[in-house]
Amino acid sequence: MNPDTILLGVTWYVVFLLSTTCHEAAHALAAKLGGDLTAAEGGQVSLDPIPHIRREPFGMVVFPILSYAVGGWMMGWASAPFNPQWALQHPRRSAWMSLAGPGANFSLTLLSALAIHIGLWMHAFAAPGRVSFAHIVEAVRPGATEGAATLLSIAFSLNLLLGVFNLLPLPPLDGFSAVGVLLPENAARRFQMFGYRLRGYSIIGLLIAWQIFTPIFNPIFIFALKALYPGAG
Repeated sequence: MNPDTILLGVTWYVVFLLSTTCHEAAHALAAKLGGDLTAAEGGQVSLDPIPHIRREPFGMVVFPILSYAVGGWMMGWASAPFNPQWALQHPRRSAWMSLAGPGANFSLTLLSALAIHIGLWMHAFAAPGRVSFAHIVEAVRPGATEGAATLLSIAFSLNLLLGVFNLLPLPPLDGFSAVGVLLPENAARRFQMFGYRLRGYSIIGLLIAWQIFTPIFNPIFIFALKALYPGAG
């Protein structure tokens, strides 16, 4: 593995760690505000990645590094604990807790877009002739701005991907639990109980999500790029 690939991998991992930490911290904060202190007592209402890594060391450290080394693409996962009894007692609060994670990712996407536009305005960045997942914007001159351009490119793309993927309404993804936001309290509670019964089929839900994600994400990614660069081809 050459030095450029290693440096890109380090940048990927920094963004991955930030993105997953913010995602899980948002879940934990929403649960705390809703009355469930389970994640808060575990130290997960925090942007410090250590409590999150301690809970999911394989998903946040081992698997992301292995997936990048083997396939050139970083994948992983994290989780925040919650009290199932609280979720059944307050199903709509639980649904809002589920939405908080993807909401954090979309917020990071918007912040990355804002930072990119500031860089464009300052003439430190330029729109590339051809974009890719890790090349949304490029530096005008060599130096530190090259690293910043790569970091912001990955942050924009990865957080958009995480937000969209987690909103798919399939168990065990956040989008499935978030359906309760659209339902009356009693219906949301019944839906929550239905979701608990499906926990044993989570791997099937993930496999379906993996198969249908690309045709769903591609037009959203293109729309986001057009919003970032209005009028561009």
